[in-house]
Amino acid sequence: MSAESSHAHEHHWEWSQAPFWVVAGVFFLVPLTFAAYFQYQNPLLAAIFAGLGTPMLLAGIAMWVNEGLTVKPLIADVAGIGLPIFIISEIFIFLSFFVAYWMMRLGADVWPPEGTPEFPVTLPLIMTVILVSSSVTIHIAEEKYAHNDHGGFVKWLVLTMLLGLIFISMTFYEYNHLFHEEFYPDTNAFGTIFFSLTGFHASHVIGGLGIFVCVLLPALRGRTNKTFITCASIYWHFVDVVWFFVVSQIYFW
Repeated sequence: MSAESSHAHEHHWEWSQAPFWVVAGVFFLVPLTFAAYFQYQNPLLAAIFAGLGTPMLLAGIAMWVNEGLTVKPLIADVAGIGLPIFIISEIFIFLSFFVAYWMMRLGADVWPPEGTPEFPVTLPLIMTVILVSSSVTIHIAEEKYAHNDHGGFVKWLVLTMLLGLIFISMTFYEYNHLFHEEFYPDTNAFGTIFFSLTGFHASHVIGGLGIFVCVLLPALRGRTNKTFITCASIYWHFVDVVWFFVVSQIYFW
């Protein structure tokens, strides 16, 4: 039974603990943990901050998902309005990375700079095929949901997540290979922009997989929400489109 056909609670006034726990979890998990480990070189303090931030973040996400599935929204289709605004803000963040790259690339006498290893083109092409395939599978999952095929929806959603995991695994594989070549973010200007841009994109893929987990777990219990599915799918397509710009600029220019 989907959430639309179940009895949703009446909407309460605009209050929720979920955003607080999400923000607090991110604060402990990212800036404090990174500062403790990289700046102050204190692994124990970093582990404490990560240990505090992780459950807070997961609790906040769980609260938010539960509210989205059980609470009647005060404003209809507010997610459909907010998501494009969010994606536009993400576009400008990625654009800032690209502009920085273009400024370095066009202003350099020699490119890539000394110390840059040879980048194979086969791996990014395979990664592109995998990510495009995941866009196809999530679209099929949406179609299955639209035709009330709950089992088919879950199957194609899981397949999408598997493709996303393969993509991330290949990203980490490439990073490991580059580290063995002694190519790091601080090796030269290209290393800085390469790891920044591909890492930022990879973080969005991981975020998309996290969103899919939030869709999948309730779906396994028969609870789904069309708004959740649509927003997750649009976000995933956005991440896929951005990859075309990343791979064309970083690997083939």
